[in-house]
Amino acid sequence: MRAFLLAATGASLLLAAQSRAQSAATSTTPARASVLSGAPATAASLPTVDQVLNRYVQAIGGRDAWSKLHSRTSLGTIQMPSMHLTGTVMIHEKAPNKVLLVVILAGQTYRQGYDGSVGWSDDPENGTKEKSGAQLVEAARDADFYRPLHMQKTYAKLAVTGEQKVGDRDAWQLRADLPEGGSDELFFDTQTGLIVRAVSQQHTDQGVQAVAEDFKDYREIDGVKLPFEVLQTNGDSTLTISLGEVRHNVDLDDSEFAKPAVQ
Repeated sequence: MRAFLLAATGASLLLAAQSRAQSAATSTTPARASVLSGAPATAASLPTVDQVLNRYVQAIGGRDAWSKLHSRTSLGTIQMPSMHLTGTVMIHEKAPNKVLLVVILAGQTYRQGYDGSVGWSDDPENGTKEKSGAQLVEAARDADFYRPLHMQKTYAKLAVTGEQKVGDRDAWQLRADLPEGGSDELFFDTQTGLIVRAVSQQHTDQGVQAVAEDFKDYREIDGVKLPFEVLQTNGDSTLTISLGEVRHNVDLDDSEFAKPAVQ
């Protein structure tokens, strides 16, 4: 995406599925946990925002390669090691701004979509619901197929704030202020230019959740690079999304992204 969009697209749905599987929901707003190590670089040694993001675009294949793509289908697994649960994940994306995500976990099916204007979710506990407010804003932003190419427009303000360790990798840290308030923290590998971590607040039915997502196992598919593994951390809980199949320029009918009719 969710690029890093694949995780961002389904973060709220996966959090809901995780909460359902644990039979517990949280409604508080947790403090953003520290997931960093290392000393910040001096201001004089930091690259500019444009330098970091332009290198990122080149690292994921460049604008020309991305412009040749108009849809993507992804299929993989989701694992929650602490709970010994394994499920499946399917993501359909269509340019410019349509997405469908389906998670099957513990015998339950969770769906979430955005059809270009309406965002919705469908799960065993809450049924079919239309998104509004902050959840709709996030759904629209995460559905942007070409978001990696114009992050300067996605965020109200961007600033390079330092150099940090993400695992064993050195990364440039960017503070990305959102138009509606709040901010994301984005981390780009200083060597490869690829995004390796995103830390954000996600609005869900269970409340505002602090989510950290690590992006690994980048592979080139049809001229662009995508992460095939995403490790998501929410408080003390973790889950891993591993993709097994990614296809581009598949014909996807607009109807599959529409909010399901209420039975």
